[in-house]
Amino acid sequence: MRIPHPALLPCRRSGVHAAGRWLAIGAAVLLQACTILPKAEPLEVYLLPSAAPLAASAAQTVPWSLRIARPAAGVQLSGQRIVVVPEGSRVSVYKGAGWSDPAPVLVRNRLLDAFRADGRVAALSTDDKQLQADFELDSELRAFQSEYRDGRPEVVVRLDARLVDTGSRHIVASHSFEQRVVASDAAVPAVVQAFGAASDRLTAEVVAWTLGAGSAAR
Repeated sequence: MRIPHPALLPCRRSGVHAAGRWLAIGAAVLLQACTILPKAEPLEVYLLPSAAPLAASAAQTVPWSLRIARPAAGVQLSGQRIVVVPEGSRVSVYKGAGWSDPAPVLVRNRLLDAFRADGRVAALSTDDKQLQADFELDSELRAFQSEYRDGRPEVVVRLDARLVDTGSRHIVASHSFEQRVVASDAAVPAVVQAFGAASDRLTAEVVAWTLGAGSAAR
């Protein structure tokens, strides 16, 4: 049996010790890096408020179905932060505040709620399920923000809507909607209430327009 040369043994031990030292140094550096990472900003999360539900329409149910798609939106409007334009063209967000869902989802769900409350379109769905429907309400969210005018925040909600025949993929009708509501004060809860009021008014207009355009196309 061959016995390792004694001169080789210290080299092995020193290699083990060196590796251990490097591991310890690496762990210390990693721990130090973790302690200096910025903490996530705590957010107050807001639902999009709404007034009392509208009474169902007395008009007859339409003989067609509707799928409501999530509006397209740019980078600034596609997230969950509450957007504000404090001056000029500078875009910012309210510190420590955010929506419960991305803004396009809030708008789509508010539209769905409005159509359900109206009751004239019995067969409703959204793009989450991609069920067959006669028409699709496609749109682009162009504004969902507060803008300061004369020192007061004014909420602006703007939606470019298109009613699409899902069979032919032709655009049956298109229209731009906009609502502006001045907040009662500059505090975030008051601004959130103004967002709710503007969204309610806009969705009521979209429901009326969609029913007219869809019935005319049929």
